[in-house]
Amino acid sequence: MNIRSFRRKEIKLSNTITEWIKGGHTERQVVMMISLVVGICTGLTAFVLKTLIEEIKHLLTSGFAVENMNLLYLVFPAVGILLSMLFVKYIVRADISHGVTKILYAMSRGRSRIKSHNRWSSIIASAITIGFGGSVGAEAPIVLTGAAWGSAFGKRFHLPPNMMTLLVGCGAAGAVSGVFKAPIAGLVFVLEVLMLDLSFSSLLPLLITSITSVCVSYAFYGTSPQFDFNLSKAFTIDIIPGCIVLGIACGLVSLYFTRTMNWFEGVFARLKKKRYKFLLGAVVLGVLIYFFPAMYGEGYDVINQLINNASSQDITHNTLFYGSDTNQLLIYLGLVLFLKVFATTATNGGGGCGGTFAPSLFLGCIAGFLFANIWNNVFGLSHTHTFSLSPQNCGLYGMAGLMSGVMHAPLTGIFLIAELTGGYDLFVPLMIVSAVSYLTIQVFEPHSIYAMRLARRGQLITHNKDSAILTLLNLESVIEKNFKTVTPDMPLREFVMTISKAHRNLFPVLDPSGRLLGVVPLDSVRLYMFRPELYHKYTAGMFMIDPPAVLSINDSLNVAAAKFEDTGAWNLPVVDEERKYIGFISRSGLFKSYRDTLRKFSQE
Repeated sequence: MNIRSFRRKEIKLSNTITEWIKGGHTERQVVMMISLVVGICTGLTAFVLKTLIEEIKHLLTSGFAVENMNLLYLVFPAVGILLSMLFVKYIVRADISHGVTKILYAMSRGRSRIKSHNRWSSIIASAITIGFGGSVGAEAPIVLTGAAWGSAFGKRFHLPPNMMTLLVGCGAAGAVSGVFKAPIAGLVFVLEVLMLDLSFSSLLPLLITSITSVCVSYAFYGTSPQFDFNLSKAFTIDIIPGCIVLGIACGLVSLYFTRTMNWFEGVFARLKKKRYKFLLGAVVLGVLIYFFPAMYGEGYDVINQLINNASSQDITHNTLFYGSDTNQLLIYLGLVLFLKVFATTATNGGGGCGGTFAPSLFLGCIAGFLFANIWNNVFGLSHTHTFSLSPQNCGLYGMAGLMSGVMHAPLTGIFLIAELTGGYDLFVPLMIVSAVSYLTIQVFEPHSIYAMRLARRGQLITHNKDSAILTLLNLESVIEKNFKTVTPDMPLREFVMTISKAHRNLFPVLDPSGRLLGVVPLDSVRLYMFRPELYHKYTAGMFMIDPPAVLSINDSLNVAAAKFEDTGAWNLPVVDEERKYIGFISRSGLFKSYRDTLRKFSQE
């Protein structure tokens, strides 16, 4: 059997299965079955990615002597970025960075259609990047991969946009559930970070995918939490002041992380050639990892060490701080806290592939650990004192606080940390730190690190119904083009003939190149239409006025709605970048599309 014949039979079998599933089941039942398959796919994908990262890292660094600095830390990150760049350029041939932002964009503007190559391309690129030392996380790539699986199945079964969006959310939930063994966090992540607005009954597919994915992870890794953690100090009410201050500190660290990352990303954006971006990223990342190996990869081993009270030697291996005392360890961790954002941005800016999920957890753990030590030292508290804070517990609080601040996802932070460690006894302090951190960052940044890029362009879907529906609408889909156009020098006689054939009472005036000069309302011509003796004295341009506002083809419908509200107009012209006339948007047409989309968006 040749390859072509095998391919034909494969397609025929796939079509047969598709038709069988669609034929005897309702649309909602189809989504339920697909959500189960998506859960299996995302669980297996999470296992493959984690295995690849660990194997590459073990292969490269297992033989390093812990007491000495190693020059290979300068080289490995650059090799990883280069390999990832070459893979994307010559094999993928598409941009795969900013995974969660891509999902948000696909949900808000692209009807939840994600390119099929993301089912495998993000896994390979991120495994290479992180395994070779890239200071990023694998969670954003795996979330994009899971969403791509949901989108692929939705396209395969020709599901409507609202069901496609639900399946994309299922894929994202399954990815988080599988990679962290945290099904509740996966579900909450979709609602908080992806801002998916669903009815209660629509949560069932999300639950199916999350549970299925985590069961796949249990099959490979067992049912124990990802991080070993032993509660060193139970929660008591007297640590609440410390938790509140820690929440504020986490909010400020989140602000520093977000603002610095945006600034450093701007530095890379100003470099037009990719080789310059690669050189800057490779140099910055290599130097930072050479002096601070704790930044190598995702950093989960450092988190494990900090929350389990490991020795400073374990944490400061291959550094100048190796063998140092506790005070020097705190200095080392403080420098890592300050510099980690540069390593993360350099990884992605230089051409690598990864996300900010793991860096947020990594920095949160360090921030919490440092805060507890500083708090206890400033107030002269021993670890057994009533008001003292446990550095190990605060490492967990800080992880929840940074996730809450950076991603604007307090519930995700709470449930994820509880599920990652089994630290369910710490729910109250986790809630306090997450809530305070979120309130603190909200003062300075209204959007998460994922959403702010889209928010600046007016392309962000939110839980606000009006904003969400206007975002889902496409400007071009509501443009009306049945308006008769005139030129400014058109004689009134000819203009009257044009009016007699028109179905609208507004006439755009264009120059010879098609640029919009103004508009002529029918009312302004009405008194002259029935006086033939004036036809030779007047031209269309003499009746022209400026429109109340002009819309650009690149404007969002949020902008269009605002201009209708400000001007009170019933019709507004739309032009391109060169002010060439395209058509009109009417208030009634916009309202009709709004109602139709709202009905589809809310449909069960």
